[in-house]
Amino acid sequence: MAIIKGTVKKKEYYIVIIGCGRLGSRIASLLSSQGHSVVVVDRDEDALQALSYEFSGFTILGEATELDTLKNAKLDKADIALVLSPDDNTNIMIALVAKEYFSTPRVIARVYDPNNLEVFSQFGIEIICPTLLAVESIKEALEIAGDES
Repeated sequence: MAIIKGTVKKKEYYIVIIGCGRLGSRIASLLSSQGHSVVVVDRDEDALQALSYEFSGFTILGEATELDTLKNAKLDKADIALVLSPDDNTNIMIALVAKEYFSTPRVIARVYDPNNLEVFSQFGIEIICPTLLAVESIKEALEIAGDES
């Protein structure tokens, strides 16, 4: 199981994904196809409808900044919360609620602005930063291109 690495070790995870955009919908379909129990939360019904046919999990239409929505997603039972909304402020708030209020063992949040990385890290939230990942990919591509000349 290459997609989820870390401290929780079992064959099937209960994963709550906040945000069903391009990243959230793809990771939801992937994790669902790997046999994990996946719940996707989004406030946009069209986004939830766009999930692939491979997705066999559950969807919740609602605002993830509301405790009732997160309770309906059974975040207190989740092994992992993936917080993938397009807004860093929303992500930090939901990630903190998942970690502190619901005691979710692993909380991974997307952080767009690298200047916000320290804030997330201070609270023990694992982070994915598309900006830094893109910089590393471009750097590697340039090193490869430079070596071939």
